[in-house]
Amino acid sequence: MLEAIVALVAGLLIGSFLNVCIYRLPRDLSVVRPRSYCPACNASVRWFDNIPLYSYIALGGRCRDCSARIPVRYPLVELLTAACFVFVVLKLGLSLAALKFCLLCALLIGLAFADLEERILPDEFTLGGMAAGVLLSLVVLLDWGFGHVFFPADWGSRWLSLSESLLGLLIPTGLLWFVGTLYSKIRHKEGLGFGDVKMIGMIGAFLGLHGALQTLIFGSVIGSVAGLIYIKATGKDFSTYELPFGTFLAATALGIALLNVAPAAA
Repeated sequence: MLEAIVALVAGLLIGSFLNVCIYRLPRDLSVVRPRSYCPACNASVRWFDNIPLYSYIALGGRCRDCSARIPVRYPLVELLTAACFVFVVLKLGLSLAALKFCLLCALLIGLAFADLEERILPDEFTLGGMAAGVLLSLVVLLDWGFGHVFFPADWGSRWLSLSESLLGLLIPTGLLWFVGTLYSKIRHKEGLGFGDVKMIGMIGAFLGLHGALQTLIFGSVIGSVAGLIYIKATGKDFSTYELPFGTFLAATALGIALLNVAPAAA
């Protein structure tokens, strides 16, 4: 019970910070200074109006100073992050494995909403996540994937885990980059942002080649179907509408990660 409470509080706090990142990073703003403020009136947010989830409810979803509506994304991100953290910690306890999966969940949630709102996938999340995923593969071992096929078993579990992480980073990244480049050559316009390419590399660094390929396949199908339905329902132009592909990749990877949460060998 105590572990769940710790996870809940940590998730709410990290979710609150993610909201700052989601708004500021795509705009090239510092996530440290200035302190939280209302984008509508620029008034600084008081500390008691900056309590995750509670403050949104207490304020009725509006700024105390100008009554501008606070986007529902703020409590949604906090609640989703907290729920993921609690789920992971209940499965894994307070462990390095839990830290790895909680970090991945936070990165994916931040990327999903940043892409949905601004069609930008911040390098701080994608490139930083790549480095974190590769390093964590040395201490929280990947035990499912293709590293065991491509490399000799006598390498040892730690190096096989690292190879799986690197395969997950490099192969889907190259595949997605090739598809995007081919599309732009044929259609003479960009069909895939490089942020999506870096993002699938980050996912592969955490989940390995198997998880990255699953994400790429299912995310593409879900994104295509959902995108077509949305475009048709809203009457948007198929040729000009920019689909937030990163959002679908992030949501798919989040589902795959949570479905495969299991204690890793040390």
